[in-house]
Amino acid sequence: MRENDQLHPFIFEEHPIRGALAHLNNTFNRALANQKLPMVVKKALGELMAASALLTSTLKMDGALIIQIQNKGQLKLLVVECNSHMDIRATAKCEGEIAENANFLDLIQGGRCVITLDPKDGKPYQGIVPIEGTSISEILESYMLRSQQLETNIQLSCDGKSASGLLLQKLPELPSHDADAWNRLCILANTVTEKELNTYDVEKLNTHLFNEEDIRLFESKPMQFNCKCNRAGVADMLKMLGKEEVDSVLVEQKKIEVNCDYCNKHYAFDQVDAGALFTDNSQVKASKSIH
Repeated sequence: MRENDQLHPFIFEEHPIRGALAHLNNTFNRALANQKLPMVVKKALGELMAASALLTSTLKMDGALIIQIQNKGQLKLLVVECNSHMDIRATAKCEGEIAENANFLDLIQGGRCVITLDPKDGKPYQGIVPIEGTSISEILESYMLRSQQLETNIQLSCDGKSASGLLLQKLPELPSHDADAWNRLCILANTVTEKELNTYDVEKLNTHLFNEEDIRLFESKPMQFNCKCNRAGVADMLKMLGKEEVDSVLVEQKKIEVNCDYCNKHYAFDQVDAGALFTDNSQVKASKSIH
């Protein structure tokens, strides 16, 4: 029986190849609970959430990985963020009404994939590549090869209620005594069905796909939805707009209201709050934060 909201890392003992399996249930549903999105977009975000957890599990840094798919069409933006604590959040920006039976690839045709590594102590690194592939899996595999020079195999599934993903990644810094191992394991991984990916636990799936391989499992990592938005962050954003812009909004609306795209938390700033933003050594009070 699969474990929900758990990521299971593993490594092939005889080959320089690592892997991970992720199942997101509550994490997926909580992340999108306050967002009204068409099913095609929800499924895409689910796959990206699973992928973000899988890719984050391969990083050694303390920080966050942010995946964006940007486009100029109806589906403007998909964003998923996962940090080293496996806190995940996601959102999308759409323009106009997207049909429930819309083809995801048609919605992002001509777009680009942007992945940002944001270390807690250090400067962010961003890689940008044009969208290549016929699925989110292929888009991310192409990114990893072109931008990171890492051969990666990713299998993803989302049924609109939960999301799952399987990752294999070649470790180029380690020697291989079996030149065909990577290709062979990728062929086996490519045979996994959505039902198997969604329902099998890590031991059953690995036995099913890689029954002749010696695999070492590591301790699983819990995943959860967690939005890091706060009043101070919104205040910083308003400061970046500048006093003139903020004052012009206040003249028209009497107060500034901001909703978090990820969790829908509501923040309000009246004239007193806004005035304090541009006072030296000002501190923004949190008392007006509205849930």
